[in-house]
Amino acid sequence: MHLKYAVEVAKTQSISKAAENLYMGQPNLSRAIKELEDSLGITIFSRTSKGISVTPDGEEFLQYAKRILTQVDEVEELYRNGKTHKQKLSVSVPRSSYISAALAEFAKSISLDSPAEIFYKETNSSRTVNNVIKEEYNLGIVRFQTAFERYYQNMFEEKNLEHETLTEFSYMLLVSEHSPLAARGSVEPEALADYIEITHGDPYVPSLPLIDVKKAELSEFVDKRIFVFERGSQFELLEKLPSSFMWVSPVPKDILKKYHLVSISCRASVKVYKDVLIYRKGYRLTDLDRRFIDEVSRSEISLRK
Repeated sequence: MHLKYAVEVAKTQSISKAAENLYMGQPNLSRAIKELEDSLGITIFSRTSKGISVTPDGEEFLQYAKRILTQVDEVEELYRNGKTHKQKLSVSVPRSSYISAALAEFAKSISLDSPAEIFYKETNSSRTVNNVIKEEYNLGIVRFQTAFERYYQNMFEEKNLEHETLTEFSYMLLVSEHSPLAARGSVEPEALADYIEITHGDPYVPSLPLIDVKKAELSEFVDKRIFVFERGSQFELLEKLPSSFMWVSPVPKDILKKYHLVSISCRASVKVYKDVLIYRKGYRLTDLDRRFIDEVSRSEISLRK
């Protein structure tokens, strides 16, 4: 139970809130945490006037604690009342059409004869890394410019993350088929000055100020932007706003057709991006994990045909 107590305190960052969630008294919880720290010979939580934070030793301990609690839950679930093993997949990914297409294909393989829980989270690369480190998600796909690769490689090593490159690509320009740009075979960056850029509003690279990241990611000649967080809204905007454009990874043909969009090249698009699979060292990929990864690879390959 002490492991569960520590994980809940870390989650809430509050002894009182954790005690409330655990249906126990605050003094009893504080005493239990102190006993746990004394038995381990480490300080898990740093207590300040601003509240509770996790120490470096505490972060390492909590990773093991979460893993143990997850395994206990899985064993209990597997044998409780003779229930069938639950199909589980949890993956945190960039906002990408080819990956969501892979999810749709993967979903066709889910058995209807046993319970299933599939968690698919679209977010930026920083949050994906944190989601995997904190064991909130087992798999992650991280996207970054190769110019920032050393930041991510250092992070992967520091955080004990396995990593494998899935694909490399340069962004394409995505516009409505009614856009004046659609008829051009290629576009110079200066031609974008009179258009509205649709872009994701939460880019982030570790160790770099957000303003520097935005300079690296946003179009140089554009001063009109709409920041979005959902892929559905970006496609709606692009379809209905011929004066807009967006830099995107390769998009499946059925998506282009569905939203009446066209992808075109731009001579200024020389930045190379990587999509990299990550998961915790020591984590064993499940059959469901491997099936999803295979679908992502197939989806990416189909874009190059």
